[in-house]
Amino acid sequence: MSISIHDVTKDNEDEILRLSVAESQTNFIETTRQCLEEAKECAHYQPVGLYANNELVGFAMYGCFPEAQEQSRVWLDRFLIDANFQGLGYGTIMLQSMIEKLVQEFSCQKIYLSIYEDNHSAIYLYQKFGFQFNGEFDVNDEKVMVKNI
Repeated sequence: MSISIHDVTKDNEDEILRLSVAESQTNFIETTRQCLEEAKECAHYQPVGLYANNELVGFAMYGCFPEAQEQSRVWLDRFLIDANFQGLGYGTIMLQSMIEKLVQEFSCQKIYLSIYEDNHSAIYLYQKFGFQFNGEFDVNDEKVMVKNI
């Protein structure tokens, strides 16, 4: 299987906007439209499409954000697999690819993300990759997880 990660551009934006999660997950993550709007407002965000064999299967948004009291933090701020591709192993494959991309791009020692505590399937996935809760909460009252590289 060929995996690729591409920036969101005018060429793939419409396709990105058609991505959606399963109905039971809509309270856990913003729509891709909301994500792209946030990316326009904050230059730290980098939205990307996640592709398997040149077919769009998911979306992620990441960035390196300056912190007031410590080094900048690299965040995997959004990560979703389209409802049509869930349950096929793409979450695991794409998360591994995103971790590798973040480490390569930022030479980071840690990756952060935040999650609602009742999003059990996502927590399970992140924990398989070594993400652990660090006791912090983000501005939306989501629990923060961190992976040490």
